[in-house]
Amino acid sequence: MAALGWLTPRRRSATARSVLAGEASAEAARKSSQEATEVSQAEPEFPVLGDERAAAFFDLDNTVMQGAALFHFGRGLYKRKFFETRDLAKFAWQQAWFRLAGVEDPEHMQEARDSALSIVKGHRVAELQSIGEEIYDEYMAERIWPGTRALAQAHLDAGQRVWLVTAAPVEIATVIARRLGLTGALGTVAESVDGVYTGKLVGEPLHGPAKAEAVRALAAAEELDLTRCAAYSDSHNDIPMLSLVGHPYAINPDSKLRKHARQLDWRLRDYRTGRKAAKVGIPAAAGVGAVAGGTAAAIALHRRRR
Repeated sequence: MAALGWLTPRRRSATARSVLAGEASAEAARKSSQEATEVSQAEPEFPVLGDERAAAFFDLDNTVMQGAALFHFGRGLYKRKFFETRDLAKFAWQQAWFRLAGVEDPEHMQEARDSALSIVKGHRVAELQSIGEEIYDEYMAERIWPGTRALAQAHLDAGQRVWLVTAAPVEIATVIARRLGLTGALGTVAESVDGVYTGKLVGEPLHGPAKAEAVRALAAAEELDLTRCAAYSDSHNDIPMLSLVGHPYAINPDSKLRKHARQLDWRLRDYRTGRKAAKVGIPAAAGVGAVAGGTAAAIALHRRRR
């Protein structure tokens, strides 16, 4: 049996070093428990269940959806021959400028917007709505960020309303919101008369400060308390909207928003893996589809019912 002695545990008296290790482990466990309790007390459960005066506002492009909704919409319109290949060259340059410079050139944006509106001028609103349903299934459904979708669902599960807020056409934004089970959408509105697009915008694209004004107006109409609301975006252009609410979140943030969020101690969430912010959602394949996205990025198809 002596040969099996190595299998039998041996009793050893605690050394000074083992005592020190045990005490350190116990102290770390106690400290960890205390910190967890403090975090729990400092950050109450959010969103708050049953708070009817709270709501959530989500930017769309690169926040809820990978890439730009207008890019995907443009692919669908090109596929349906709304415009010709020869019309795409100038939009390709404008798209390249935006991607490389990281800023919007006002002249480019105005020219692209005017051209894009002319593409849909004379088409019926119902036609674009129907096409939007098809394009969602073809290009958009698989590009929804699961992490952001879960955040939106948490608000819905808490009994709160959730809106998309985007410069994309209100028709497309509404399709996406409905498919995701959200309350609704705020988007750019293009004028229509008797259900037909006139080729003009109502006001301006819902971008930057205009988003903040839309959220403010909706909050007033719905009797929401903005200090209890949340907003989510990837872009520094949406800082005005994020600054309106009591719970701002930077989602997949660009560099300027990330810096701003850290300075103000806003919450950050990044659902990208191995991709730079500027490249998220850009298709790997170049060519007609990518150029069509340049055209789509300017489209503002919206209506005013009369």
